[in-house]
Amino acid sequence: MSTFCYDRLFAPLDADLHLERIGGGNETEVYRTDDRRYVIKVKNSQAPSLAEALVEATTLRKAARRFATVMGLQHSIPNSFLIAANSLGHPQLLAIQPYYGVAQPLFAVDYSRLSGAERRHVARQLLRIMRRSVATYGRRGWMPDLYGRTSASRAERERLNRWYRLPWRLWSFLFRRNLLRAHNLMLTTLPAHRIILVDYDPVMRGRLYQLVYYNIRLWLFWRDLLLIALMILTGWVPAP
Repeated sequence: MSTFCYDRLFAPLDADLHLERIGGGNETEVYRTDDRRYVIKVKNSQAPSLAEALVEATTLRKAARRFATVMGLQHSIPNSFLIAANSLGHPQLLAIQPYYGVAQPLFAVDYSRLSGAERRHVARQLLRIMRRSVATYGRRGWMPDLYGRTSASRAERERLNRWYRLPWRLWSFLFRRNLLRAHNLMLTTLPAHRIILVDYDPVMRGRLYQLVYYNIRLWLFWRDLLLIALMILTGWVPAP
């Protein structure tokens, strides 16, 4: 069921200040403009001042440019950033992307309905993205988050992020989420069947956390390679 949010935050983008919520991530609420041209991502963090909001916007813009370079033109989309005043009068950061209404996240793709040629085309794109990510980590020490997770509402996201849910998050991170069931990668329709990255947020934790996180991701790529091979042969992908 669709839900709508009213907030002064949307004033630069929508006349009636109502936008439809279409999803949510780990730290983001995602809305769609009424004309279905753009996706608006409202960042969960709220800077205490305009100067700090500008620093955050600059950081995210640099990260988005870096990740778009990693992914390449074929697998990336434009990102713009806007600072607006929310209903409390505080500055808040918005990310703006094109809306791909006919694309679907890899999480929702039924691979068994794709032809053998289409499955191989998807596999080649994923392998290219993996190679680029691994090479970038080797050179720079970071790479895009290809997997992501979703939440049905702001309340659910807050509940999932509570400390006692940490074992569940670790289990999901290690065993349930795989590249073929990614939330951050979307598959466009034929004839292109192009895989695009839709999340360009960097890992903002400390260096030790990043080191552990990225190295686990490198090892999980081996699991993903096996699942991709299985998908090519049978069209079957394990449910998350």
